[in-house]
Amino acid sequence: MIAAAAALCASMSARRVKAAEPETRYDFTRPLDGWETVSGTWVAEDVPGASEGGKALVQRATDKTFNVIVAPGGPYANIDVDVRFKPISGREDASGGIVFRFSEGRYYVIRANALENNFNFYYYEPKSSRASEAGGRHSITGVSVKAPSLGQWHKMRVSAEGDHIKGWLDDRLLIDHHDSRFGSGKVGLWTKADSVTAFDSLVVRPF
Repeated sequence: MIAAAAALCASMSARRVKAAEPETRYDFTRPLDGWETVSGTWVAEDVPGASEGGKALVQRATDKTFNVIVAPGGPYANIDVDVRFKPISGREDASGGIVFRFSEGRYYVIRANALENNFNFYYYEPKSSRASEAGGRHSITGVSVKAPSLGQWHKMRVSAEGDHIKGWLDDRLLIDHHDSRFGSGKVGLWTKADSVTAFDSLVVRPF
């Protein structure tokens, strides 16, 4: 009994230590060393309202289907990620999203769109990665919301613990879903089509 109780206490202590793993805050006033541009044109530049010394990470390509950049660090299984984003312009799309569990080109993404009244959770797989399923972006779930305002800063947050995925927009929990398709990977940022979007104050908290 005593040995079992001691083992249980040790296990709980180890979990607490793991939960206290330090967070990573990304500073866009510095060079983007270690970042991986998968697609799009990502540049750190002055953006009104940015909190990191006035600098934000901006995606400016307008000729790609999906634009993705992957942050250094990871891979992570269980994470909590938040970011500020500002949809600047876009006629076809004006979106911003958090990529998570990115590995070998496949990933989850939760995104908001200033041109659409929804907040959606997708997964993406390259065309060649799974013969039984078509490649590309696939919808998992979503909710109807008032579209975030174009030209204003908003906050997005994602947490992933095992197969339990949650998503917040401007501090409102809107997505609460279970999906076990991908188990771990890196964190990144996302836009679509002609979206020009700024990102600021990216924080990753592993647990």
